[in-house]
Amino acid sequence: MEGTMALDGIVIANITQELKDTLLGSRIYKIAQPETDELLITFKTKEGQYRLTLSANASLPLVCLTKHNKPSPMTAPNFCMLLRKHLNNGRVLSITQPGLERIIDIEVEHLNEMGDLCSKHLIVEIMGKHSNIIFCDNNIILDSIKHVSAQISSVREVLPGKPYFIPNTTDKLNPLEANVQSFCAILKTSPTSILKTLYQKYTGISPLVSQQICSDACINPELSANALDEKDQVHLYNIFSHVMDYVKCNQYTPNIYFDNDVPKDFASIPLSMFDKTVSYHSISELIVDFYSKKEMITRIRQKSSDLRRIVSNALERSYKKQDIQEKQINDTEKRDKFKVYGELINTYGYNIPEGSKSFKALNYYTNTEIEIPLDSTLTAKENAIKYFNKYNKLKRTYEAGSKQLNDTQNEIIHLESIATSLDIATSEEDLIQLKQELIDSGYIHKKINTKRKEKSTSKPFHYISSDGFDIYVGKNNYQNDELTFKFAKNDDWWFHAKQMAGSHVILKSEGKEIPDKTFEEAAALAAYYSKGQNQEKVEVDYVLKKEVKKPAAAKPGFVVYYTNFSMMASTNIRSIKEAD
Repeated sequence: MEGTMALDGIVIANITQELKDTLLGSRIYKIAQPETDELLITFKTKEGQYRLTLSANASLPLVCLTKHNKPSPMTAPNFCMLLRKHLNNGRVLSITQPGLERIIDIEVEHLNEMGDLCSKHLIVEIMGKHSNIIFCDNNIILDSIKHVSAQISSVREVLPGKPYFIPNTTDKLNPLEANVQSFCAILKTSPTSILKTLYQKYTGISPLVSQQICSDACINPELSANALDEKDQVHLYNIFSHVMDYVKCNQYTPNIYFDNDVPKDFASIPLSMFDKTVSYHSISELIVDFYSKKEMITRIRQKSSDLRRIVSNALERSYKKQDIQEKQINDTEKRDKFKVYGELINTYGYNIPEGSKSFKALNYYTNTEIEIPLDSTLTAKENAIKYFNKYNKLKRTYEAGSKQLNDTQNEIIHLESIATSLDIATSEEDLIQLKQELIDSGYIHKKINTKRKEKSTSKPFHYISSDGFDIYVGKNNYQNDELTFKFAKNDDWWFHAKQMAGSHVILKSEGKEIPDKTFEEAAALAAYYSKGQNQEKVEVDYVLKKEVKKPAAAKPGFVVYYTNFSMMASTNIRSIKEAD
């Protein structure tokens, strides 16, 4: 799907309605500007106080009610001071959205300096990098949180004294005014895909909503719009019109869709095309939850970037080392042939004429005749010694190389397991343990002035199976070892993705017989928390914990087992409940 526009016109309509239901008739109690491009306004209503966040941040513009406060600068910015002067104690007269634009207009009634009633408009434009918060009086701009001069935009200046208007640079139509004739006419003349046609021709329609409309209509969104016959055009219009009815009747369904545990996008219409969605009663609650989860994931990714780079560089070195070592071992494949040559020369050497460049002999290992090259300047015995020396040299190279290759492969397994642990880290505490493992393994040089190890409160993931059994998942190799060899009992079950980096998963049996469904869920967790997370299915080994052993001097998380069961497990863990 093309770049998403989560805060589309329908979501803005949902927010507008929520603000109407909550703030109409309220009075403005406080105005703060905690960030250069953000306002936090407190309203007083009969039900209590409400905080409203208005952000014109280029990368994260939003409007929502929030319970969270933010510290403000000691000296309020000029824009904030202007709003306080005019709007403090003002009463909210109306909250509107023009068409299905990504704009909310808050009209506030207040007393001017002469004591007369008048009204002004605080207009929030949610338009990506062009987002802004504009303060107007009778369509004349008094000020804005971002000034836009003619040098910045040839379409519209946003400066004090300039007229306020909504620029129509894309000639999009209002979808709330669409009828079957105009809708079908647009489809007939559009050479682009149906998906693009819907969000490029109509205001406030995001690619996500466009895709959902196509899904509801059971029509391929990638088909050219002008390829639809009249029957399908009308059918698509009926679905489109049904979605618009949600807006007209204020029947919103705020919901987030998840890719496993990661929030991907949200809408205010039902996202039935996705398996896993979570619904909310309040669009503001959804927005706060969505962006806090996204922010957490982004923050952890940023904080783990140094660790990822260390692991990535170490892995790259190890992969190169492995390639060189494998080539060296491949070059020793002829060693047994040289040994046979030496043995055959010793066996049949008395028949070889002096100065021969080769001789033929029966290879008693394969019962076939072979021709053996000879150095004509050497005797038969000397030729045999030469081949034995070659064999012994290659044998030593092979043995040393095999040990080095095994060490390198173990190092790669270890590093890949750390990389997988970085992917599933959800908190800074998780990163502390991973950093410590990299220090202990010599990938990070410990600072001389480090007095003590950083303490981590990170704990394994804890899930409850559908049959009520506890399942634990290690977040890193230290937790894997702890779970398997200190926490688990001999009759608990141990799961791990087959022959790939991944978490140790412990299914607590508590001496009970475990249903098949619980085995499948534990295997799904092992599949998901592994290097194969992005595959549809992963083969998972499982065995009683007592069968799992740790070799002496093995790296953290490394174990061996010799008898096990296996199953193909789905990486979909959406239905498995995480413990509180």
